[in-house]
Amino acid sequence: MILIAAGLSGAANAQRLPATSRTVFKCEAAGKVVYSDEPCPAAKRLEIEPTRGLTTTGKEGKGADVRHEIHREQLAEAVRPITGMNATQYEVARKRVYLAPEVRRECARLDASMASSEARERAANGRELAEVQSDLLRQRNRFKELKC
Repeated sequence: MILIAAGLSGAANAQRLPATSRTVFKCEAAGKVVYSDEPCPAAKRLEIEPTRGLTTTGKEGKGADVRHEIHREQLAEAVRPITGMNATQYEVARKRVYLAPEVRRECARLDASMASSEARERAANGRELAEVQSDLLRQRNRFKELKC
């Protein structure tokens, strides 16, 4: 009986969905608006905040993923005097800790570069806008490829 339970547990772990992204891109394709986790040309980046549990009949239900996220936020706040990082910065650092050092450095460069490109995109028009959007798409694709 124990072997069956262990086998079921392994099967359940193998079927886990990938971690959700909080970054969604709003794209226009053939006159239709499409939302995707994949960058596209001239995409508008949207930061979404997923729900954090369900409240029904006065009871609050939170899944393990939400409980872990809240725990990580509390941990980040507890070590903030030492690290100087807020919860968002701490989460980025936590996810990147297993990346190779050169990949982490490239991710940091892309963070700054994409922020700069997004600011330029807001101010650009015409031909310059197309060039900035093309460069931004390249940066976003690289960011996703590196799993930053």
